[in-house]
Amino acid sequence: MSREPFVEGEFYHVYNHGVEKRNIFSDEYDTQRFLDSMRMFNSEEPIGSIYEQSFNRDSKLGDETAKSKLVNIVAYCLNPNHFHLLLEQASEKGISEFMKRLGGGYTWYFNNRNKRRGNLFQGVFRSSHVTTNEYLLHVSAYVNLNDRVHQLGDETAKLTKSSWEEYTQKVMNPMCLKDVILGQFRNKGEYKEYAEDALSIMLDRKKNEREEKYLMIE
Repeated sequence: MSREPFVEGEFYHVYNHGVEKRNIFSDEYDTQRFLDSMRMFNSEEPIGSIYEQSFNRDSKLGDETAKSKLVNIVAYCLNPNHFHLLLEQASEKGISEFMKRLGGGYTWYFNNRNKRRGNLFQGVFRSSHVTTNEYLLHVSAYVNLNDRVHQLGDETAKLTKSSWEEYTQKVMNPMCLKDVILGQFRNKGEYKEYAEDALSIMLDRKKNEREEKYLMIE
């Protein structure tokens, strides 16, 4: 089935799993590499590889104002075996190009580091068009708190990185375009309350779905 074209100025929930749901992040170095890739590949100008850029003293890839972006990153969450992104398309074919660079670049890095070959991700990334403001707010909470949605254990949670801190605290060098979300709340505390209330509803729904599935099996 062909994918509907992404539209500039529209928001999309984008996600993917590791092939056969294998882990795509094995330590904090992996998650940081993926985050660096999100920053560096988000440019209309071809940049080559992150490795090449590390030798370029004149590179302005870390300067968010020095480039025209493919996408605006609204929220993200990296879990051990999958990731979620909330993106706004900022340029023509921006999401498709961004995801091609991100997936290809990180796969090359991961395979090279782990001496493996082949696909790392479960086929082409999946996406959902965010068509209403209510849905936009809900997806922001779902993505920001996705590790808690999946109720990861303490050890597994160490491999998780999300934009939750950007939304609830003051952080250095933030990545996300948050005004579209936070601008609808009086302050960060009010958004935090909204997101955590939404999380409670999500967890209750998951619990009910598990119980219904169990009763059907019995």
